[in-house]
Amino acid sequence: MRHWLMKSEPSVYSIADLRREVRAMWEGCRNYLVRNRLRDEVRPGDMAFFYHSNSQPSGIAGIMEVVSEAYPDPTQFDPESPYFDPKATRENPRWLAVDVEFVREFARVVPLAELKEHPVLGGMEVCRRGQRLSVLPVTTDEWDAVLALPGV
Repeated sequence: MRHWLMKSEPSVYSIADLRREVRAMWEGCRNYLVRNRLRDEVRPGDMAFFYHSNSQPSGIAGIMEVVSEAYPDPTQFDPESPYFDPKATRENPRWLAVDVEFVREFARVVPLAELKEHPVLGGMEVCRRGQRLSVLPVTTDEWDAVLALPGV
């Protein structure tokens, strides 16, 4: 089992949305490194932090589990979707999605600023300047350190 941090803007899709739906498709990733991670590394049974990005505060809001292998993201084929890609075809899809399932919401969002100040968590990929990827690896030490924070 691996650990991940997966980002979503809460105005688009939040941990509360996932809690309500229980299981959802994690779609809309439009970066080749993220696509390759979903295809080659992310597996059912992996655990992920649900990270609220572009919010006040941005930070880790809870935990979800990956419950499917990667599959072609159907939004790439839908001209009505903001994630539509006219170069993608069903025969040659460009983008992938996975299904995730709600595990738990934290009592508080763990803000990015707090992560950056923590001796173990300050090295997380999400803390790096200019980091924009929506699926990031998390080490076991980082995972355990987040779960040990007060109020989580």
